Amino acid sequence: MLDFHSCDVFPAELLDLVLVLRVSTENLFDRLTARGYHQRKINENMECEIMQVVLEDAREAFPAEMVHVVENNNVDEMEANGARVEQWLAAWLQDHA
Repeated sequence: MLDFHSCDVFPAELLDLVLVLRVSTENLFDRLTARGYHQRKINENMECEIMQVVLEDAREAFPAEMVHVVENNNVDEMEANGARVEQWLAAWLQDHA
């Protein structure tokens, strides 16, 4: 499992799944403000989320069947995402046993 904000680090043949975490701009603003980010960094992150920069980069870099968008706005979604990753991992392990 890798956690990167850039799609040009790893070639597609080394990966099996690409998850793009999305968050509403309202939640993103609140999170970054709470973390004490400078306004410039908040603006940069907000613009990237609005323009779907990471999602578009992922769609350009990897086959469509590898790229999955998961919403990450609240604890329930985060927990559901964790469970979903566990399911994907279990299926991958079974397929590659």
